[in-house]
Amino acid sequence: MGGGICGAALLRAADALMRALGGETVILVLPATATPSDVGGQLGLVDPGVQQIVITQAAARELETGNLGPRRRVEFTVAASAIAEQLPGLGIGTAEQLFQSVMGISYGGDLFHVESVAPESFAGTVCFYVVTAVE
Repeated sequence: MGGGICGAALLRAADALMRALGGETVILVLPATATPSDVGGQLGLVDPGVQQIVITQAAARELETGNLGPRRRVEFTVAASAIAEQLPGLGIGTAEQLFQSVMGISYGGDLFHVESVAPESFAGTVCFYVVTAVE
């Protein structure tokens, strides 16, 4: 009889951990996908705007910065299930594609640029995404 942990149980445990760590809210800022149908919109003369995706299962940790470089560096740990929930509605296939299209992360009223994204896996299941962002 096998004694392994299934992927669904790991994701539930990861969600519980995010709630226990405080459940910070971050907003992923993506380019809007709809474009105006008039001539100005087709020529790119109209700003299509942005789309904001609210993620409530996250934890934030301030990182040290040196004298040179960004003013603030923050590491966001985001539950993989929170990202997976957003993918179908956005028409995006994978979390990697989502993070590649993110223009920035809004947190605490500040906008951060995504510097790196690393998936954290256990037993072959991605449980978290660790996103390092700079202001």
